Amino acid sequence: MNGLEKENTFIFGRNPVEEVLKNNPGQIDKIYLKKGSNLRGLSSIIELASKNRIPVADVPGSKLYELVGSVNDQGVIAAISLAEYLDFDEWLDSFEPDSDTAVLLLDEIEDPHNFGAILRTAAAADINAIIVPKHRQAPVSAAVLKTSAGTAGRIPIVRTVNLNRAIQSLKEKKFWIAGMDMEGEPIWNHHYNVPMAFVIGNEGRGIRKKTREHCDFVLSIPMSNDVESLNASVSAALICYEWRRQRSMK
Repeated sequence: MNGLEKENTFIFGRNPVEEVLKNNPGQIDKIYLKKGSNLRGLSSIIELASKNRIPVADVPGSKLYELVGSVNDQGVIAAISLAEYLDFDEWLDSFEPDSDTAVLLLDEIEDPHNFGAILRTAAAADINAIIVPKHRQAPVSAAVLKTSAGTAGRIPIVRTVNLNRAIQSLKEKKFWIAGMDMEGEPIWNHHYNVPMAFVIGNEGRGIRKKTREHCDFVLSIPMSNDVESLNASVSAALICYEWRRQRSMK
């Protein structure tokens, strides 16, 4: 069991899971089905999960016990986030950026403490929104909420199925896309006087190759003393405050 799943809240039983799937599917991160269960009785859940592109895993009964203990789970458990997300398309349709607009795009941030720290910094720096992919991204969990120190609800968290398509949509709204990477230009070499979207890469892999190709330019944080890289949340904090510093000088 990975650390992300441990931080989720779980609901169990066929009716409770089906109700959330019908009324608020965006809150569900993953569904676990017990191997050997009567699939006919779970067909509605499987169909709704497929419709909403929610991953479903067939697991042994011991896995369900590991997640929720000795309860009447009826062969189905859903991992849900502790916060609701905004739909990317709906958010973008209702949002009009200007030269003082900036958002963060998280390219598969997996550590909940990094995610929470980024939320806290973004709220403090007046970033307009954080955009996250639906898959391979830490959910808004108890650990995220604790690390964010209560700021998670102060900034919109927008979720998209495909981050690269979201970047293209942002470009159509006149955003410039800047990726954070070790091989880019120093963050203070650019003037952020247009709507900006800063891409923060995964803790280990950085920004994915395809995502980097969609960036308009790449930024770096100059390093001394042969230090290899900074934590993802620290990199996010530095670019957020360089952006804010430039706003304060207008």
